[in-house]
Amino acid sequence: MNSIFLNSRYLSRKLLQLPGAAMGAAGFFPIVFIALAMSLHGQAKSDPSVEFKKLAAQLSAARLDNTEENAPLQEKALAVIDELALTALNRSSSPNASPDLGAANQQLAELVSHVPSVGENYRLVRLGGAGTYAIVANFGLGGPAAVRIYSNGIGRYALAAKIDRFEQKDFLDSDIELIPMSTADSVFVVVAGRTDDLATGIFTAWRFDGTRAVPLWSSDLLQQSSYEADGDGFHITYCSDPDEDHPAVCPKMTRDTYRMQSGAWKNVESKDPGSAKPVTK
Repeated sequence: MNSIFLNSRYLSRKLLQLPGAAMGAAGFFPIVFIALAMSLHGQAKSDPSVEFKKLAAQLSAARLDNTEENAPLQEKALAVIDELALTALNRSSSPNASPDLGAANQQLAELVSHVPSVGENYRLVRLGGAGTYAIVANFGLGGPAAVRIYSNGIGRYALAAKIDRFEQKDFLDSDIELIPMSTADSVFVVVAGRTDDLATGIFTAWRFDGTRAVPLWSSDLLQQSSYEADGDGFHITYCSDPDEDHPAVCPKMTRDTYRMQSGAWKNVESKDPGSAKPVTK
């Protein structure tokens, strides 16, 4: 028999033995029991990861089975992520204190529904500018994926912008990564794909303007691509002259460097990665 009910009956007997309890115990005990039951029910429902894992598994399975994808289902899963992220971001009592990203990301890691977590991850990152953060969500092998942006414009963090294939129809939502590009401005690059043998990926630059995510530039699908970001800009090395008959062989590789200049995302240099000599595009 459940020990909770045993303890409840024991508590009832003790209450009835107290002086003056005879008149009130008949009404008091049911109230105590109902409150206890409601508390236990609330504790059982307090863990959002159980339902989230079911939603994530459904989203991943739909993509792998090539069935119609469900926007409300994805939004429901992302709402769980929003709640966890905003709780972490708004936890500090001081408006100038930085959120504990380590603790937040540890909690997000507990949402992973696959073991091992191949292609599934959820990560909170700080963007440039004041009070702006983003969640990168990959719902498993093959996608889908999404970016959520949170800003602190009214003294508390709130969801400010979304990047996903339902908001932006051309967004490639497969195995994405987000790279912040500035400490002063909320400019970032989203990398998608690159999990095949040819490391084929697409690169998109974005800027959060305080109210929405604005696309600045997008590459074509680039074969044999790799990337890095440093103080000099964002660098993409890729096969600029692919051989369709022999895709694993690349006659010509190119390294492009991009930066924000005068409010625009610009290709400031293209060169042969094997030399310092610029090449003509």
